[in-house]
Amino acid sequence: MAPRAVWKGVLKIAEVTCPVSLYTAASTSERISFHTLNRKTGNRVQRQFVDEVSGKPVETEDQVKGYDKGDGDYVILEPEEVAAAIPESDKTLTVETFLPCDEIDDIFFDKPYYVSPSTPIASEAFALIREGMKAQQSAALARTVIFRRMRSILIRPHGEGLIATTLNFDYEVRSAEDAFSDVPKMKIEDEMLELAEHIIKTKAGTFDPKGFDDRYEAALAEVVRAKIEGRKIKPQKRPEPTKVVSLLAALRESAEAGGGKTSGKAAAPRKTAAPRKKAS
Repeated sequence: MAPRAVWKGVLKIAEVTCPVSLYTAASTSERISFHTLNRKTGNRVQRQFVDEVSGKPVETEDQVKGYDKGDGDYVILEPEEVAAAIPESDKTLTVETFLPCDEIDDIFFDKPYYVSPSTPIASEAFALIREGMKAQQSAALARTVIFRRMRSILIRPHGEGLIATTLNFDYEVRSAEDAFSDVPKMKIEDEMLELAEHIIKTKAGTFDPKGFDDRYEAALAEVVRAKIEGRKIKPQKRPEPTKVVSLLAALRESAEAGGGKTSGKAAAPRKTAAPRKKAS
């Protein structure tokens, strides 16, 4: 069954327009989910908002948004006042500029969406935009209202379609300098660095998302299955505690396990033949 579009509108580049649809590219809906039950009755429980002072339930029509001005002093915002601040969507994905695909730090990436033409007649314009971006190795920076918020969106070619990734705003991305401020500057010994480089080379590979399994989800599914079938739940085996060794010893041991030398210096990298020049 074809996926359901979460947004439909028009991709606009200068005077070129193309009707497009956005589809969720990543979802957590397949994860195991639980309901909260009353242990004594087995019935589901419901959440209820209560007044934190009186303890009495507050009906939906009496619930309003409030902003804390400080010291528990709130300014109340009525639903129509909140709605007035939400920008109207004109259903136009307006491209403001093009930039190299790798120019935006992926720390700004939020959620990805697949973009495809929403009507057969839009396919030609869509293909033209996609192939033009591929040829220039460019991404498009656009803006639109999606899910009642004005969002900046990065659009990149992806196979036969496009990927649109919503971007975090600058104020939403925390400072890396603050996070790394306590990391001391270290001088690394040559042998340790050579061993580390060797280990990295021996473990070089390519990214294959199918090779990464969600062990927690699989273990959780097995627990649920065991409960349904009336089997005894076997606790997960705890990993053995690691031995405390020096960093250099750990590097040498890792290099040896990967087929390297540990007699003092890291194994020298193998020389590879120079690439052949293409015939002109």
